[in-house]
Amino acid sequence: MDSETALTAPSRGTREPVREVLDRALSGEILGQDDALALIECPESDLVDLIAAAGELRDRGKGRDVTYSRKVFLPITNLCRDRCTYCTFRKDPGDPGAWTMTPDEISAWSRRGAELGCKEALMCLGDKPEVAFREFRETLRELGAGSTPEYVARACQLALAEGLLPHTNAGLMTREEMAMLRPHNASMGLMLENISPRLRARGGPHQWAPDKDPNLRMRMIEEAGELRIPFTSGILLGIGETPAERALSLLALRASHERHGHIQEVIVQNFRAKPDIPMASAPEPDDLDMVRALATARLVLGPRANVQAPPNLSPNQIEIFLRAGINDWGGISPLTKDYVNPESPWPHLERLAQRCDRAGFRLKQRLTIYPEYINDNWLDPAIAPTVRAMQARMAGEEKP
Repeated sequence: MDSETALTAPSRGTREPVREVLDRALSGEILGQDDALALIECPESDLVDLIAAAGELRDRGKGRDVTYSRKVFLPITNLCRDRCTYCTFRKDPGDPGAWTMTPDEISAWSRRGAELGCKEALMCLGDKPEVAFREFRETLRELGAGSTPEYVARACQLALAEGLLPHTNAGLMTREEMAMLRPHNASMGLMLENISPRLRARGGPHQWAPDKDPNLRMRMIEEAGELRIPFTSGILLGIGETPAERALSLLALRASHERHGHIQEVIVQNFRAKPDIPMASAPEPDDLDMVRALATARLVLGPRANVQAPPNLSPNQIEIFLRAGINDWGGISPLTKDYVNPESPWPHLERLAQRCDRAGFRLKQRLTIYPEYINDNWLDPAIAPTVRAMQARMAGEEKP
């Protein structure tokens, strides 16, 4: 589903009451566009029922284990050609804090992360910096790489050598670039953020961000499925989208997954305002915005989907997010900060486990690739032995 199709899909007309939509979801019916809109726009009087239904559906498909990935966040480069109005991660060459990691730094951070029990190396970087910056093209030449994806492949190999499984989030990539990275990655990802092309218009948060074109992002998500890459995507709340556009974005991700089966998790992430960004004074999504979006994601995506909310961005909402149907907290690092949201520290794992336990859940570690994808259909033969060995090692760590 491209962005134009998603925003013009036919409607059934008058919406059913929320309770009827919830009953159909719990009976196993696949919800449509009107249903998703009714849920994400539901009045507060329906919130108790919405949350309860989402939690029940999660329990059916995922049980009461809630997972996380112990990771090292590797900001391979924070140079980026896009200028999203809510981002503090990206830099221009010469800016304070502009940085490209060296191979020695990648190895050292990965080694230290493995010593601290990490299993994942998150490769996070800006979109296509070599297109915008002559200085970065020179940096790549000095590093012996012909392109950013080629350097990311080298970074993945270095992380693998230190005992971590790479997960690459390098922004928009071509089919050929993803195919080149597949042997070195257990999984990859790209946030859809939102399906609406309206956000790319003049004055929108993505006006100066060509790589945030939703059609281009959906094309990459589709091609990842065709390449059989276990894939992470999600939506970003609070950047100027409407609740309806959030729901349509979830439906677009579901449609791609129905075609290929590759979307291993869907993140529902909230915008956090920060100083020194154009959106510094923009309102953040409130708790009810997040609860509606999370519960809608669960009910639209179904009982077997993996629905994630970052705990460091909502540290006071752990319990209600669990009630609203999530089953994953994403990556948490004992070594590196969240470079995209540096003001938001990761939760202490022992305290997070205690809060999950009090809410009736068990916090459990996973790999960057979800267990249901650890098979010959999804693993590249080059990385499959490493993934399986790490899965066995982690299972041994869990034994009493």
